[in-house]
Order: sequence, then C-alpha cells, then structure tokens
Amino acid sequence: MLRRGAGLAVAGSAASLAGCSDAASGGSGEFDSGYAAFFTLHDWANQVAGDHATFEDPVDVGRLGHGWNPDGNLAADVASTDAFVYLDSSEFSWAQDLAATLEDDYDTVAVIDGLDGLEDDLLGWDHSHEEEGENHEEDSHDEEDSHDEEDGHDEEDDHDESGQYDPHVWVDPVLAADVVDTIAAGLGEADPDNADDYADNAAEYATELDAVDDAFRSIAENAARDVAVMAGHNSFQYLEARYGFRLHSPVGVSPQNEPTQSEIADTIELVNDAGIDAVLYDRFESSTLAESIVENSDATEAIPVSPAGGTTREWNDAGYGYLEQMTEINVPAFERAFDAQ
Repeated sequence: MLRRGAGLAVAGSAASLAGCSDAASGGSGEFDSGYAAFFTLHDWANQVAGDHATFEDPVDVGRLGHGWNPDGNLAADVASTDAFVYLDSSEFSWAQDLAATLEDDYDTVAVIDGLDGLEDDLLGWDHSHEEEGENHEEDSHDEEDSHDEEDGHDEEDDHDESGQYDPHVWVDPVLAADVVDTIAAGLGEADPDNADDYADNAAEYATELDAVDDAFRSIAENAARDVAVMAGHNSFQYLEARYGFRLHSPVGVSPQNEPTQSEIADTIELVNDAGIDAVLYDRFESSTLAESIVENSDATEAIPVSPAGGTTREWNDAGYGYLEQMTEINVPAFERAFDAQ
C-alpha cells in the first residue's frame, strides 16, 4: 500500500502541473538539469552530461533506490527539469510511475530508460534460496515477489513483466557501459547541440569501466577457489554470469528472504569444506549473519561489499562514485573471498 500510495502521490502531483508550458527547463528553454532514479544512474548521468547539465539524486544517503518511496513533491521537482533517467523495473516502481506520468503529461522532459536495448541480457530473478551461480534461467519466476506482495504491488500491476528480471545490471561493468551509452543517446536526442559531447563523455567513461572489467577478469583467472559466500541477499549474479564466479548465499537473491537454520548450517559446512577464510556481506544490510557464520566456522573475517546502488556519508566524504565503490570496495573484497591476491 505504501508503494502504490506513493505512486498515486507522484501521479497526482505531476498531473496538477500538467498544462504548464514552462514546466521543463524552468521555462528557460535551455537543457541544463535533470533527475536520476538512484545513486548509480545519478553518477553516470552527471559523468555523461559533463558541464552541460546537473542531475539530482532524490534518494537519501544510506538508502537504495529500490524499496524506496518518494514524497509527493518529487513529481513537481522532476517536471521542472529537462530529463529523468531511470530503470524500467518494478523494483523501482515509483520511478516507473513517475516516468509514465512524465511521458503522458510532459513532452519537454526527456525520459530515459537505462535498460532500453538490454532485454536479451537481463537475468531471471530467482527468489528461491538456490545457489545463484548455478541458476540463471530466465523462466524461474513462477512465484510472485514477496516484496511486491508486502507493498500491494501484484502481478496485475502494469509493471509485472519488468519485475521478472534482476535489475542489478549496473554491477556488471560491461552492461554498465551499455547503460551509459543509452544515457548519452537519450541526452543527445534531447539536446542535439551537445550530442557529440555526451557521446565523447560516455566513451571516456567506458575506458574506466574497462579497467573494472579487467580487474574482475583477473580475479576470475587467479582465484584459488571457485566459490565464495555472500551472507545476505545476492546482488551480484550479473558478475557471476560474466566472470564465472559462484556466490553461495543462504538468503538468495531477494532481500525479503530469511535463511533457515538448515541453510545457515549448510553455508557453514561449505565455508569449512572449501577453506573459505572471508565471508562477504552487503554494506547496506546487517552484518549479523556474516559475523555468525564466521563465529561458527573456520572463516576469520566478514568483509563488506557494495551493491553499488547507493552511497554512505563516509563514501561521499571520500568522493566515491560508482567506480570507486567497485575498485576500492568490491574488487579487494572479491580478491580476498576468492583468494585471488
């Protein structure tokens, strides 16, 4: 109900603005501002826009863009800018609702879906607790997401098809480059005078994403073991598919799952049998499960990783964007977990 209510608030607020000819660009007619649906898209949109435009992130520091609900003023704020960058996934249903409202009521706001063109690359969202590294079938979605059930967002919702896929494409640096290109193309279409600059900025950023790709390929090539443990929900199945990693999680992909005692015991057994020394956990979740596994196994430490879908005050103060989260947080953690140092 909260999610659906927020969607109605978005639609209602935006509808109240419909017909205002100066809604986009603040009436100036100059392309110079926009919103992006969460931290990563915000970072990428600003990288691509360069000096031509500034993008805002509506999501609070310390929060992730999925499972989040905006207040009733966001639609008005976005409608007064020139572009909205989002992912057409029901895990971001608030952004889907906002995008639909903008497309219906505002032809002056460019609506850019970062997943456009990636339909064939999306992995199935398996909400069971099976090992994600061994189960990427795209037809494993017979059950409704419990997250959607709790929020009143059922299968009859307009966004159910996109909810069948894991939206965490951004953790894969190769797919990230595709999303960045899509953002550049969208900005170029909305602001053709600067289209070449957007394309150049995207190409320059892609070289940095190549370095992230190289780092993970190196981990895969030098790994002393082929499995690591993720003590929390697994946001990294795109990395598994790309590099052949296997991440065992007693939780599974969905953050709504709770591990059973049997699954925790099986994980501890795997840690001991595989000689795993470091257990990974999501920085945006509790470390309790990871610490419990370490305490009851032969592992010696719990190491945080970032799903790169949000940021913290600490990382903000350090100037961390997406690239820094991947290279300074995730790459060293994966090296340790797979013993690839």
